Amino acid sequence: MNLPSGVNHELPTYDALGRDLLATSRRQRWAALARPYLGVVLFALAIWAGFWWLAPLIVFFIFVAVVTVTHDVVHNSLGLGPKLSDWFLFLLGAVLFESGHAYRTSHLQHHRVFPGPDDPEGDPARMSFIKAVVWGPIFLPRLWLWAFRRQKANRRQRRWLMLEAGWALMGPAAAMVAWPWTKALALYVVLVFIGSWVYPLLTVYLPHHHYGDTPLTQTSTLRGKVIPVLFLELTYHLEHHLYPSVPSHHLPELAKRMEPVLAAAGVQPRRVP
Repeated sequence: MNLPSGVNHELPTYDALGRDLLATSRRQRWAALARPYLGVVLFALAIWAGFWWLAPLIVFFIFVAVVTVTHDVVHNSLGLGPKLSDWFLFLLGAVLFESGHAYRTSHLQHHRVFPGPDDPEGDPARMSFIKAVVWGPIFLPRLWLWAFRRQKANRRQRRWLMLEAGWALMGPAAAMVAWPWTKALALYVVLVFIGSWVYPLLTVYLPHHHYGDTPLTQTSTLRGKVIPVLFLELTYHLEHHLYPSVPSHHLPELAKRMEPVLAAAGVQPRRVP
């Protein structure tokens, strides 16, 4: 397996690091795919039990679970195959009323060209903190429109995009219909849509801001005992950019094996709790 385009040839290959980093067991695969739906069940149980105050915490868990596993599906690191990947991009995105296929189109482009042009996912990295925050409500719609134009010649992908856009519109509509009987769906929809507004800040601006002109300086990586676990290893952003085929459950081990390489290159991971 080749290194990502543009990476210095002195970086270790997948073979040198260990191809066990590319392995995903059946248990790991289905545990990752099940987490978002477990979160939805927990949300319903919390509301049923009257623990409304838990709703934001559970929705946060759902966001992290969806983003992590969708990330792996986009990079084909769970071994699902083309058909299952398409279905799970839809089903996982549906949990948050988002488009998994738009994300795949924009995210793979982000890996190909960042920090170059025609990278709508990477645009917030070039913004100020305030603009990245304000960009939140239009970030996902812009990615969807870009992906729809990008897939002009691929009618099958456009059908998936249209299906996902329709599902996203159904969320608020269903919440309004259900309002006389339950406010729970409206709460979920509101929390999900507000949560999606932090994407440009948390997933692009913070890891990529002040990026350099080499692969080792285009993003950051975090080390800690609590935060990386809380975010299901999404904090190992540099390692992911260098070796995108490594699934999220192996990123901590990849980070350990990369420590001598990063130290020799003068890269200092940020330390967090």
